[in-house]
Amino acid sequence: MTISTREQAAQAATTLTTELGKIIVGQSQVVEETLIALSAGGHALIEGVPGLAKTLLISTLASATSLSFSRIQFTPDLMPSDITGTEVIREDKATGTRELVFLPGPVFASVVLADEINRTPPKTQAALLESMQERQVTAGGQRRKLPAPFFVLATQNPIEQEGTYPLPEAQLDRFLLKISVGYPSEAEELEIIRRTTGNSAAQVAPIVDAEGLLAIQRLVRDTPIADGVARFCLGLVRATRPTTEGGHPEISKLLRWGAGPRAGQALVLSAKARATLKGRNFVTLEDVRAVAKPVLRHRLQPGYEAEAMGMAPDAIIDKLLSVVSLPKGALEKDPAVAGAVGAGA
Repeated sequence: MTISTREQAAQAATTLTTELGKIIVGQSQVVEETLIALSAGGHALIEGVPGLAKTLLISTLASATSLSFSRIQFTPDLMPSDITGTEVIREDKATGTRELVFLPGPVFASVVLADEINRTPPKTQAALLESMQERQVTAGGQRRKLPAPFFVLATQNPIEQEGTYPLPEAQLDRFLLKISVGYPSEAEELEIIRRTTGNSAAQVAPIVDAEGLLAIQRLVRDTPIADGVARFCLGLVRATRPTTEGGHPEISKLLRWGAGPRAGQALVLSAKARATLKGRNFVTLEDVRAVAKPVLRHRLQPGYEAEAMGMAPDAIIDKLLSVVSLPKGALEKDPAVAGAVGAGA
């Protein structure tokens, strides 16, 4: 599918969602947030209890986008070279000469499923840091570019603590979104049982290729954002910081630390991606509100007061959205969106 306009990007997103629906039952919000991450060119951490089709979603998405795909099953004995690749000695049988040859690891794929990423030690988790941030791997003193587009979609189980290694904050911050997968409804679960206990198997058709995804990413970057909407993103991020750094007193007291500048970038980029996938050439406050939880939930650390009240990050973000606002009329005065979006849009 050739993609050059936002209307075509929206059509591609709709078709992709339909194709994924052949395999994945329900989980419309999870699918939407995953497509936002891909369209924005970011990585996603998908968290949910076992059996909620996290791995199936990612592998199906790779099939529907006709991208190269690799799965890394993270275990306590996994080594960094098992991910990035290693140099081996290869002998030329004709001449008898030997040379070092680099064998690429599974990270050299467009879609990398990092399954149960919190089950491997920090040194192996860190092997993904350079790949995620720089889109390259340094091995044997040489930098090797990863394919474009490149996405790391990682899964983790939130309920098991035995034999797990929580991701450090520096690495969590490199995930554009943290997507939470919940239990299906009763009707959806019945449909899952029906689909998966018979002989028939649905096939997913490839909808978008690498060039199409790169075109969508360019459209996302080109989507304008009004100054008022950008200031709303900034206000959300700054409100999470200590009051001495401009934080909101009702929010700061609930957190040990707040979000950094990368959170503001992620808010804007994710909101642009959502607008683009809806076929719009402008970003609304609703776009920002819709992506606030997946963008911020892994960048906030609840403090003692929040824990005492049983407030999880999502509850804190709900409160954040309720206390941060723009002056009435701030958006209407912005010529970039005049007449297109109001202060409450």
